[in-house]
Amino acid sequence: MKILIIGGNGIIGKKVVSHFKKENEVLIASRHSGDVQVDIANSDSIQKMFEETGKLDAIICIAGEAKWAAFNELTEEDYYIGLKSKLMGQVNLVRIGKEYLNPQGSITLTTGILATEPVAKTTSAAMVNGGIHSFVKAAVLEFDNAMRLNVVSSDMVEDAYDKYKDVFPGHNPVPMNKVINGYVKSVKGKINGEIIQIRG
Repeated sequence: MKILIIGGNGIIGKKVVSHFKKENEVLIASRHSGDVQVDIANSDSIQKMFEETGKLDAIICIAGEAKWAAFNELTEEDYYIGLKSKLMGQVNLVRIGKEYLNPQGSITLTTGILATEPVAKTTSAAMVNGGIHSFVKAAVLEFDNAMRLNVVSSDMVEDAYDKYKDVFPGHNPVPMNKVINGYVKSVKGKINGEIIQIRG
């Protein structure tokens, strides 16, 4: 399979890339490095990326920003960071990327536990994650060419535990192999329109 992984240089992305590279052709896309460059907050940049990659069997996105701050401190512009990057960025990856998928190809997006179990200072991020979940469920109702779309939603991952343990009190860190298997399930399986929840 020819797989494009956007955000393949991140904490989760590196492990997902390492797994899929064993048996597949993997292209890494990121803002400043990788095989191709992309700013997912810019639809023109997304279009250019797909023109460079050509046809693909699978697209995985493990990228996107959102502002983390106390609710009373969030400005309208702060909300637009997540809406433009993590939400519309992933929506545009589907909207544009579907034209570059081979028959029976798949697209896998990424959210996180905040959609269903938000913690303090995550109003914007939680809103964006929930929006992506609703988008996936609705979009697949109109897909053809046997294209599939799913989203992986993980709790805090093991490799980020030291950085985020105080932000997610009481959460059990998810082993990285479980997170990787979420992406494998989406890419290699037959499920469609699913929110693949990975919990510790």
